[in-house]
Amino acid sequence: MAFWYKTSNPALQEKTFQTGVPVVAEEAMTVRGTMNKFLFMLAMMLAAAIYTWNLAYKGAPLGGWVAGGAIGGFITALIIIFKQNWAPYLAPAYGLLEGLFLGAISAMFNAKMASVAPYFVMQAVLLTFGVALAMYLVYVSGIIKVNNQFRTIVFAATGGIALFYLAAMILHWFHIDIPFINQSTPAGIIFSLVVVAIAALNLVMDFDMIFTGAQMGAPKYMEWYGAFGLMVTIVWLYLEILRLLAKIYSRR
Repeated sequence: MAFWYKTSNPALQEKTFQTGVPVVAEEAMTVRGTMNKFLFMLAMMLAAAIYTWNLAYKGAPLGGWVAGGAIGGFITALIIIFKQNWAPYLAPAYGLLEGLFLGAISAMFNAKMASVAPYFVMQAVLLTFGVALAMYLVYVSGIIKVNNQFRTIVFAATGGIALFYLAAMILHWFHIDIPFINQSTPAGIIFSLVVVAIAALNLVMDFDMIFTGAQMGAPKYMEWYGAFGLMVTIVWLYLEILRLLAKIYSRR
């Protein structure tokens, strides 16, 4: 079945599901299989996050865990994107590496916000899962129709944010900072709200690609690949919610 899909998640692209090789039903990708693998990756990520979180309470330095988890996760993600059939072996590793990173960065945020928001990280976690569940229900109920116009808008918005963050990083090297990215001004909060909304819409795109891949009879290993792609967006959404809550509570 031919189709035209544009998704802002580089892990879930149209050509990913077009193998050109017939697949028998028992060896084909399913939505249930993909979600089961996503939950497995999520469990591994949470276990790794708890590990680095506990290290923080023991007074261990976290900089190495943040850098190691982020860089390791980025490299692993790049390999998976270009070698989709390696996903069954590398996707769990990606979950572990991102867990080490998220546990450490969450502990750092929590220490910074402890005086104004004792349950800061728990709020971010619950909001992330709440948004993910809401987007899933919105998609399966058909409230949001994923058509070419929707894909183009989300793709363009996500690309714009990526370029904006890249420009901000380059400017930071020259000691030039864009205030509303990190500051808790009204403009900064609005910016974070917009980014969170776009990340949430990317979840709708991810769900649509997973369902489409299953309908097309993609190979079984694509379940791991679909779970990995969904995890990429969940991690991004969580980080943006952390930043948003930090800005809101910093105004108190």
